[in-house]
Amino acid sequence: MKSVFLEDIDADTYTDYLARPHATVIIPTGATEQHGPHMPLGVDAMLSRAIAGAVAEKLGALVAPTFSYGYKSQPRSGGGNHRIGTTSLDGATLTGQVKDVARSFMGQGFTKVVILNGHFENYQFIYEGLDIAVGRAREAGLNARAMLLSYWDFVDEDTLEKVFPDGFLGWDIEHGGVLETSLMLLLHPEKVDMSRAVNHPPAELKPYDIFPEEPARTPSSGCLSSPLGASAERGRLLLEAVTHGVAGAIETEYDLLAQSMEVK
Repeated sequence: MKSVFLEDIDADTYTDYLARPHATVIIPTGATEQHGPHMPLGVDAMLSRAIAGAVAEKLGALVAPTFSYGYKSQPRSGGGNHRIGTTSLDGATLTGQVKDVARSFMGQGFTKVVILNGHFENYQFIYEGLDIAVGRAREAGLNARAMLLSYWDFVDEDTLEKVFPDGFLGWDIEHGGVLETSLMLLLHPEKVDMSRAVNHPPAELKPYDIFPEEPARTPSSGCLSSPLGASAERGRLLLEAVTHGVAGAIETEYDLLAQSMEVK
């Protein structure tokens, strides 16, 4: 195939791919969410798609079109759903979309469906959608399996030490910070304007939520920590760690390498 992205290939090529024993589809999920003044609203979707593409190249998988809307941004992980530009789905809507799309791929014959999550708040709703999709596919007699991964869970301690030489302050304040900005500087540098990067202390977050949201509880920039220190080189370290970790997990669970060797 000329591309690992499903939207780039024709139906006949897609059908031929689906007949392979190791056929695997990776569905990236993100959000439309503010990421401070220095980055665009599509960061989560852009990063999950790019990482899915790198993983697919390693495994011979296909990447489905990206879920570009996600569950509501929360103050303690994404700055809050009240922020202009952040455009979100209800949990039931996201769960339903995941269920429908996953079941469609399973019904076409994919026995290996992977969702690569790029938006923290999505996880439990994707989990529910996949659980329902797999259950119903198996009830229909299909040999369906699925995996759900969030890319940041594969950033190892050694990589964190290199990316954050002064110490990693925690995942809860990384929204719009060094990690996402470094990956964007590597993968989409033309979409990042570091001259607009904020320089303020990390957000001091409460261990609870209140309703309605109180905007003053998080920095007005929308970033939960400063992106200063981000670089394309640090993005490369992150991408290499994540691609290796995600591909390894998928390969282990589905034994893709052994099956592809048998085909050869």
